[in-house]
Amino acid sequence: MKKARANRTHALPGIAWLRAGAAASMLMALSGCVSLGGAEPPESLLTITPELTAPAGSAVSAEGSATIALHEPSVPAEIDALRVPVQIDNANIAYLQGAVWVERPAQLFRHLLAETIRVRSERVVLKGGDPAARAGTHLRGHLSQFGYDASRSAAVVRFDATILGSDGLVRQQRFEAIEEGVLPEAGDVGAALNRTANEVARQVADWAE
Repeated sequence: MKKARANRTHALPGIAWLRAGAAASMLMALSGCVSLGGAEPPESLLTITPELTAPAGSAVSAEGSATIALHEPSVPAEIDALRVPVQIDNANIAYLQGAVWVERPAQLFRHLLAETIRVRSERVVLKGGDPAARAGTHLRGHLSQFGYDASRSAAVVRFDATILGSDGLVRQQRFEAIEEGVLPEAGDVGAALNRTANEVARQVADWAE
């Protein structure tokens, strides 16, 4: 009996090597198709697309005092992520299953706002760097809501804007867009947030003129 057990033990390394080799081959074959991080990959990534875009070849020019510098908005912790937050009630927040942004919402919203301001006002919009420091007008803000409200089945975007003009005057205003009757599905919420974000961007662009 002892000899038989010894033979079985001696044979295990070869079997383990074969299994390990087969497993490695399978992982290499699947690595380009699935995420190996433990979570199912989303079917697609969400983004925000401007409804108004400047055509190719269009150009604008202005003196430094007539330009506007657009700074990345601050956001609360639940929005500073690639997930879509769901407001369950006043004390609880979750994330929408399968909904993943291609980029952080603060960056997506700044890109959207920059394009919208450029098209609607035909102003030169600067997004950071040394030229932005020399702009005549500075637009900052806080993106306090950018997600789904479960109690209203609504996509909500809220932006508190602050603008500092070349004359030193500071103005502040809150902008908000809500679309109700949205199903809690990644595709539906993503499309609704795209529409509401564009609505808020239009409001801000008209106000900032």
